[in-house]
Amino acid sequence: MTRAAPPAPLPAASREFLSALEGTFPRARLLSSPAELAPFESDGLTAFRVSPLAVVIPISKDEVVAAVRLCHRHRIPFVARGSGTSLSGGSVPVAGGLLIAMNRLDRILKVDPVQRIAIVEPGAVNSAVSRAAAPHRLYYAPDPSSQPICTIGGNVAFNAGGAHCLKHGMTSNHVLGITAVLPDGELVELGGESLESVGPDLTGVYTGNEGLFGVAVEFVLRLVPMPETYRTILAAYERIEDAGSAVASVVATGILPGAMEIMDRLALEAAEAAVHPGYPKDANAVLLVELEGEKAGVESDFARLGEVIRASGAREVRIARTPEERMLFWKGRKSAFSAVGRISPDFLVQDGVVPRSRLSEALGEIEKLSRSHGIRVANVFHAGDGNLHPLILYDGREPGALDRAEVLAGEILRLCLRLGGSITGEHGVGLEKKAYLPEMFGETDLGVMRRLHRAIDPLGLSNPGKMFVAGASAPVPGQRGAHPLEKAGLISRE
Repeated sequence: MTRAAPPAPLPAASREFLSALEGTFPRARLLSSPAELAPFESDGLTAFRVSPLAVVIPISKDEVVAAVRLCHRHRIPFVARGSGTSLSGGSVPVAGGLLIAMNRLDRILKVDPVQRIAIVEPGAVNSAVSRAAAPHRLYYAPDPSSQPICTIGGNVAFNAGGAHCLKHGMTSNHVLGITAVLPDGELVELGGESLESVGPDLTGVYTGNEGLFGVAVEFVLRLVPMPETYRTILAAYERIEDAGSAVASVVATGILPGAMEIMDRLALEAAEAAVHPGYPKDANAVLLVELEGEKAGVESDFARLGEVIRASGAREVRIARTPEERMLFWKGRKSAFSAVGRISPDFLVQDGVVPRSRLSEALGEIEKLSRSHGIRVANVFHAGDGNLHPLILYDGREPGALDRAEVLAGEILRLCLRLGGSITGEHGVGLEKKAYLPEMFGETDLGVMRRLHRAIDPLGLSNPGKMFVAGASAPVPGQRGAHPLEKAGLISRE
């Protein structure tokens, strides 16, 4: 029997760093064996896997500060992570670095029904915030499909959206204040509890930073009143392009739905197998449109919406008559990503944006790309804001299958750019899309982004390797330099 080779000895600097961690974290919350590290090697994009040097599980903001300061002192890169639902490789660890698992920092510290805010820790689960606010007839509006498990820290890091971001906006529209540990271990407060801010929008700068600006440890979130009523309609189509055209027709009326979502035949097949929502059989596409708000206004808009949908060529139209029917409509949509695993061993979840006016064209082009590559693509997306989520199906056991899937994914991203859109709507750039960032932005734009990055993290320790392609102007882990948010003109340390 062949014996496995013993693991290579750790460098002296790594051993010294681990020894320092042992002085801060008990053994139960400091993980370093291969078996302990294995669950943290990847996030929702499992094509990328890296084993970190160690994982720490802090239970207080002081422990987060201590961990980051140790990383800064020893020049060790670090990555913060919540539930690991990122779909762009954004929370994949760094080889030789520390992963800071934030799940135990999950408290909802305060719900203020008068100011309509919630103060939460980063490990708080998205849907838990709305449950805590529900007794006050309030809720937290951003609703990514993974909301039963994804955490607020990750939502803020990637500026998550969701089905209802059409009306309510992205995460950035609901974050009022952030307490963060900067990459040198300094604790700063950005924004606050007020809806009105003075000076630079620091919370806006921080939201969507993909972990490059340190570790957030507390958030002030804006809550919104629960709508008085909902009206939800489901329309089935023979062609997915017709469903896309219906979206443009709805928008042209001036009606502002809470959500507009489309699923194609493959996605419908997967959802039906997983949660049995009872979608129309043999439909090639389904459009879900939901109105919300005060009863009189919603009923008036819903009458007009029904006329538009029926004139759009829908072969079947259903109206949710009860809250249970409405929730069943949404259960199918919300489960679509995970449900696709029932019809394919592996899949890539893509994320791009096109203008609504070119949605139908984009869907037709994706269908052509799917046929030309011989790879199935299931389409599930936030139609109201043109945020596409093509699910590229492949079998990772077949040699070269992942490579072929990634080529198709890249062509879809370039299609979005050609149509005047973006390479990401809410999943971030992470590892997956960083090669495409220079195709979307010019060198001047990228230079400004990198200057801001260097100002906040001159050593390049916080989630290095994500978003930016390595280059001479990018921060290098361990490289010395000044650390000033203030030199970037963003914050005063007085």
